[in-house]
Formats: sequence, structure tokens, C-alpha cells
Amino acid sequence: MPKKICMVFGTRPEAIKMAPVIKELQKAEDCFSLRVVVTAQHREMLDQVLDLFGIQADYDLNLMQPGQSLPDLGCRILSRLTPVFLRERPDLVMVHGDTSTTFLGALAAFYLRIPVAHVEAGLRTYRPYSPFPEEMNRRLTGALATYHFAPTRTAAGNLLAERIPPSAVMVTGNTVIDALLAVAARPDLRLPREVAEIPPGQKVILVTTHRRENLGEPLRRIYSALRLLLADFPDLWVVFPVHRNPLVWKTAEEVLGDLSRVRLLAPLEYGPFVALMRRADLVLTDSGGIQEEAPALGKPVLVLRDTTERPEAVRAGTVRLVGLDREKIRAEVRRLFLDEAAYREMAQAVNPYGDGRAAGRISAFLQWLYGYRAERPEEFGVGE
Repeated sequence: MPKKICMVFGTRPEAIKMAPVIKELQKAEDCFSLRVVVTAQHREMLDQVLDLFGIQADYDLNLMQPGQSLPDLGCRILSRLTPVFLRERPDLVMVHGDTSTTFLGALAAFYLRIPVAHVEAGLRTYRPYSPFPEEMNRRLTGALATYHFAPTRTAAGNLLAERIPPSAVMVTGNTVIDALLAVAARPDLRLPREVAEIPPGQKVILVTTHRRENLGEPLRRIYSALRLLLADFPDLWVVFPVHRNPLVWKTAEEVLGDLSRVRLLAPLEYGPFVALMRRADLVLTDSGGIQEEAPALGKPVLVLRDTTERPEAVRAGTVRLVGLDREKIRAEVRRLFLDEAAYREMAQAVNPYGDGRAAGRISAFLQWLYGYRAERPEEFGVGE
């Protein structure tokens, strides 16, 4: 009888990264019976990804509320997931990454003695409030999980240092590369209209910011650096899909809203966002996943944080930490635009995060785990 697996996620990034895993496990229908459970702690942005990848949720808890706090959201996730698990009685609950859904999904399963598999396991900064609350969500999920799918050997090393048994850890690569390459290959991929209108040959910086710890003055410093850079380079454009957090919108409008070569956009669906990454020359971000995605498209990434849970990219040279100082941000962008060799070195560095086959390795591991496959699959090891 196929093993029943509940795939639990609630945000757009989780959906993007879980979609390839769902597709791979669905191919092995003799081995696995899937139940897709979405908490919808993000709503509209989650739905866009489900539509893009053709995923139908078996349970949609629709938990998002305006102005929701972390404690309130956490209570709703735990109380609503528990009856689903009691009804389905899965052999395994699979969660992804570092959200409230990740941690509370793992906790609900743990309370019912259901094994948990954690996709994108082992990322660490070892600073509890950086990023907040993601760092502790990851670490707490790691303590609850039975099986750990680490994207890199560095992430696996963190888990082993925390005394996770080696037999429970599998290095897979990151499933986001699987999703990215699949979407980038689509013939119907189109740029947003506001970006398609930018003249060919003009430089484009793609900006994403949303971290809670950067709200307020840190964001103002970031956007002020962009103002200076637009004055430095008359052929430069800034394209900024602005997070739905009203505090991010307000600061972006105040600092950048009057500039003609700035495009402040509503959050993009994943397909147009991938097209935008391909068009961009450089990415400035405080986000996590884009540190993995943009290098796969040959785009240098400057990270607007003092720490990153993805140190492999820093070592590989695809990513550089620039912090939140206005002049440092400006200087690093100028260096890349004025020094062709420095730009080329970052753009051509080998991405350490995957080869597009991470989801297949996860499926193969689970087939081996449950006796459908004779040998444990080989791990991913590029760049480590």
C-alpha cells in the first residue's frame, strides 16, 4: 500500500520550493499517496503559485487575517492542522524551510507522533533574531524532524553538529533550482509591461526587501543608496516589486516614488518574476531564496543584511554581504558596474545550490526509506 504523505506549506516561497517535490512524488504513485495541505498564511501570492504549477490543495485552511500577529497565527495553525492530521493519519508530514507553518506543522505532527521530513533543512546563522523569526523556526523544526533534506553539505554539517544522526540527513540540492529552471524554460514567459518598456541596453537593478528587522530606518538607508546610484548612472533603472507590508510600501514611496527611472510594482507572480530576474543585471535583496535563484541565471546578488544563512553562496562568489550602510551599498554597486572583471567573476561563479534534480533525490530517498528502492540515492555535492 502506498505511504501517505501530508505536504504542508502556507506561503509563496514554500509553494515554489515544494512544487517540484509534489510533482516527483506524484510520479511515484505506486509508492506514495499525497495530501496537499495549505495553511494560506499568505493568500493571493500562494494561489498564484498553485495555479502556475497546477497543484490542487486537498485542504485549504485559509488562515490569513489582516494585521495578523505571529502568536495569533501560530495558534491558528496548530489548532487547525491537528484535526487534519488526526483525520488523515499520514505516515509522514513534510514541511519546508522556515515559516510559522513550517514550525507549527512540525509541532502538530510531533504531538501526534507522526514522523516529520524537513525540506531545505540545516540553514543557520546561529543568531536567534537574524533573520527573525525564520532562524528559530528552522532550528525548532530541525529539533522536531525525523528526516532532514539539506540543500548543501554546509547545511548538512550544521545538522550533524547538532547531533542529528547521519542516516537521517540527505544532501539534495535546493528544490528552488528545480522550480526556477522549469519556469525559465516555459515559452510563454513574459516580462511585466513596466519592465518591457525599459530601453534595451539600459542597466536594471532588481530590488526586493521585506525583512522585519530592516523595517524603518534600515529600509530608508537602502532606498537612499538607490537614489544616489540613479544619479551616478544615467542609464540605470531600478525595478522594485514591493512587498505587501504597508510599512515597506510607505518607505519606498517616500524615498523613491518621485524618480522617473524607478518602477515600484505590486508583488509579481512567479513567472514574470523569473523573467525579471533574467532581464536584471544585478540583484539587491534582503530575501533568502533569491540568493539561490539569481545566481542560477548568472546574476550577481548583493545581500542587504549583516548575516546570511546561505554562506555557500558567499564562498562561491555568487553573493556578497553588503549590510545596510548607504555608502557601502553604493560603493559595491559602483564597483560591479565599473569593473567588468569583478562583475564577470560574480556572474560566472558556480552556483552551489543545485542542478535541478533535488526533488528527484528526495523522492528516491523516500522510496529507499520505505523499501521501494534497494539502494540509498547519491547525494548532491556541487561546489562543496
